[in-house]
Amino acid sequence: MADTFLPDPGIAPGIGAREAGHPTDGRLIPAVVPLQALPVVALLVAGLIVSIAGNWKWALDWYHVVGGGLWTSIDLFVGMVLGPIMGRLSPPARAEFAARFMPAMVVIMPTVVTMTLAAGWQVARQTGNLEAPYPHRWWITASMIVVAIMAVVALGILEPANLAVLFEMRKPVPDTVLIAQLMRRFVYFAGVTGVMQIATLVIMTRVATS
Repeated sequence: MADTFLPDPGIAPGIGAREAGHPTDGRLIPAVVPLQALPVVALLVAGLIVSIAGNWKWALDWYHVVGGGLWTSIDLFVGMVLGPIMGRLSPPARAEFAARFMPAMVVIMPTVVTMTLAAGWQVARQTGNLEAPYPHRWWITASMIVVAIMAVVALGILEPANLAVLFEMRKPVPDTVLIAQLMRRFVYFAGVTGVMQIATLVIMTRVATS
């Protein structure tokens, strides 16, 4: 499903599509799912399944560390770097950025969340952290609560907002006000999970040194 451009309908930049009554000037029609990324996702998920089935400690550590690192860095970058930048862009520039950025996030976030959670659970089981005595177990419990909240936000709020933006942008007459609201929600909650990621780093380093 490749990106395509609509012909120039002669609308001045910055005018809302719904108010203008037809698509914006040179509007980019985004792909909902970038098909070229699916083989990479399939390879990563297959490797994760094999690692869990074989109980391969090194591979599970790799999936957990890499997935968690990507999840943390993406949340922090989107919420604290991209968010302020996007707020200063013009509406047409924000729309074009969203058309190119959001499809990537459709496949990246579910993949890194799955990698982190599935591998992390197996690593905790292998190391005995699931049966750790108190007070060590309080740190493990706190980590699980924070990660569970982040997973719910990522898959229950960010991903639906992401998809809603893409489907709205594919309409003949997209509602640019709705798109702007959804993008603000996406960036805001990415920032919230970024802060929670910092809390997770504090907890996990405490667990590793206790």
